[in-house]
Formats: sequence, structure tokens, C-alpha cells
Amino acid sequence: MSIAVGQSSQLLKQKHAVVTGGARGIGLAITRLLLEHGARVTMVGRNTESLQQSVQNLQALGAAQSASADVSDPAAVGHAFNDARARFGPIHILVNNAGQAGSASFLKTDSKLWRRMLAVNLDGTFYCTQAALPDLFAAGWGRVVNVASVAGLRGAAYISAYCASKHAVIGLTRALAVELAAKGITVNAVCPGYTETDMVEQAVANIVAKTGRTPQDARLELAAHNPQQRLVQPEEVANAVLWLCLPGSEAITGQAIVVAGGEVS
Repeated sequence: MSIAVGQSSQLLKQKHAVVTGGARGIGLAITRLLLEHGARVTMVGRNTESLQQSVQNLQALGAAQSASADVSDPAAVGHAFNDARARFGPIHILVNNAGQAGSASFLKTDSKLWRRMLAVNLDGTFYCTQAALPDLFAAGWGRVVNVASVAGLRGAAYISAYCASKHAVIGLTRALAVELAAKGITVNAVCPGYTETDMVEQAVANIVAKTGRTPQDARLELAAHNPQQRLVQPEEVANAVLWLCLPGSEAITGQAIVVAGGEVS
């Protein structure tokens, strides 16, 4: 089954999707697409004001709600997922998109930076997946999509903690996919390259501060990692996530799908 970009459907009608970090950037693009294809979507994040504003902006597209939680806090995750179920019912789709990035040379990577990368990127994926899986088991159908990174497939200087956390997310994805293969549940990762988001803006600011380059030159440096010589757009990542959730993707599980213009093959 194929769906043209920009073409909406009701193929996900009656499905409840939870998208962490769903109010901004890649998460917001994913939320929009899921709504356009009929899903009810709960956006989970830490910034209550941003979440509520996004819910208001998305009302015309479908049923959206928000639930506040720091995904690195298992108790907060449990409360948020229970709140999500109370209004929209059992969860069928989980998109683990919430994440953070931080850079430092390895010897300057202190335990605080190390733990922050693992806590949000890896632990958050673990806690949210454990919170959602009972509903997926009960339905005999489910989709888990982890937004990882090309940094989860190769090494990169000055982001050892981030690389380690994203490699771990892909390892978790592959292990869980095998464990759940016979239960109607698929588990996949999507691995973007540098994408036009707040995270890239932070990277640009760091380059400018450390090197004195102009913001334009800093952006060109990041875009140069992509053989297409550009930054990926959030909607391109969202399209890959949507495909993994739609009917016709049942045989795709345990994969790390790269959205990076050929950067990693």
C-alpha cells in the first residue's frame, strides 16, 4: 500500500498514538501526519505551555491532547500515559521522539553530561515503551518507532555520550523487535541526519561560539555531512515514521531506517 506525500487518509482511524517530544520539530511533524491519517494523538513533553499551544494549533486536523512528563522520570511517564488513556483509550502506536544532544571532547565529558544523554535518549525510550506495551499486547497489534540518529550507526567526534545513547536505542530496537515479532507488534528506528530543528540551531550556536564562524557558515558545515548538501526537513523524517505505522509495513521490524540523503548506507 502506498500513500502519496501530502495525501491524507483514515487508515489510522481508531488508533491512539503517543508521540514524545511531540510539540516541536520532528515530533510536531509526526503528530501532524498521524492526525491527518485519522489517529488520535497524545503529545508528551516537559514544556506544558508549548504542548498546550500545539494542541490548539492542531485542533482542525483531528483529536490531539497533551500530557506533561519528563521521559527520564518513570513515575511521571506512568502518570502521563494513564492520563492519555483516560481520554483517548488504549495506546496502539508509540513514537519515542524526545531526545537531547550535548557535545564535548571525551575527556571533558563529565558524568552529568553522560547521564543526561542516557537518561533522556535511552532511559526515556525504555520507560515509555514499557508503559505502552501492555496496551499493544492486549490489542495484538502495535507500532513502536524510535527516533534515533545517524549517530546511532557510526561514530562522531565530540559527541561520544550522544553516540553511545543512540547506539543503545538501536540495540534496544533490534532486541525488542525479535522478542515481539510473533505478537503483531513491530519495533523500528528512524535515523535522521542533521535536521532543521531547534537541536540544529543549538549546534549552529555552539559552532559560532567556539569558532567565530558566521551562522551561515556553521549551517553549511552541518549540511556538508549530507551528500545532498542540505539539512533534512522534519516532514521527511515524519514521512518515514508514518510509513512504519500504516498498513502494509507489517513485515518491517527491527530496522534502522536512515533519513540523511545518503550520509550512511
